[in-house]
Amino acid sequence: MTGSVWHTLRRLMNRLFPVSYRWPAIDVRLGNRTLHLVGSIHMGTRDMQPLPDRLLRQLQQADALIVEADITQGGSPFENSGERAPLAERIDTDALAKLDALCNELNLTVSVFDTLPAWQIALMLQAQQAQRLGLRPDYGIDYQLLQAAKNWQKPIIELEGAETQISLLKTLPDDGMMLLQDTLMHWHTNARLLQMMVSWWLDAPPRQSHIALPTTFSQALNDTLISQRNTQWRSTLQALPAGEYIVAVGALHLYGEDNLPDLLKIL
Repeated sequence: MTGSVWHTLRRLMNRLFPVSYRWPAIDVRLGNRTLHLVGSIHMGTRDMQPLPDRLLRQLQQADALIVEADITQGGSPFENSGERAPLAERIDTDALAKLDALCNELNLTVSVFDTLPAWQIALMLQAQQAQRLGLRPDYGIDYQLLQAAKNWQKPIIELEGAETQISLLKTLPDDGMMLLQDTLMHWHTNARLLQMMVSWWLDAPPRQSHIALPTTFSQALNDTLISQRNTQWRSTLQALPAGEYIVAVGALHLYGEDNLPDLLKIL
């Protein structure tokens, strides 16, 4: 059997009988590039360590690991720059009441957020929520993959980098107030979403990319934080040289509307 015939047969078999994994992942082949797209969780539970042996073997055989940003570099990406009015003057009454109630629940004081941009407050609250659910950064999937890749001296490719991610947040209108308001509005829904993604790693991952996900972003934020980034990442992944790659991105980028696998298949 010639190489071209075998390649065609293999692609047909993969379409008819897609490879299944016990972690959230989707394989995409772009010509002479094979992408193993892993639905990462940036903070994980103790039970999510160590990573599955099969995934680690795939990483060991891969030409490079691709991540959103190398989060093992250390240092805080936050900078409290610029003059801001007190938070009470920047946020509406209902949202402030929700924030105050949430701070009481988390044993925080609203005053610690007084001069911070709204997007930073949102990220800090989300981190607090994840920690209360038992999630820790050093158990995160991308963190574990990065550590393993560095141990094996594998090349690491960043799709964005931490500075680019922070720059994106800084460009959100009104200092990212919509992100803060969405965080407060969908607080309990986001907790369920986090628990769902943990279950994908510990129990049963989804078998298809088109699944219904809880809504935690407004359409405008979803376009900025998910859809537009997926489109940019598609261009980067399509430009890769021949090889096999492990691509670890937030699980929300692989499932639901405008997901990255579907965009990559539209060539």
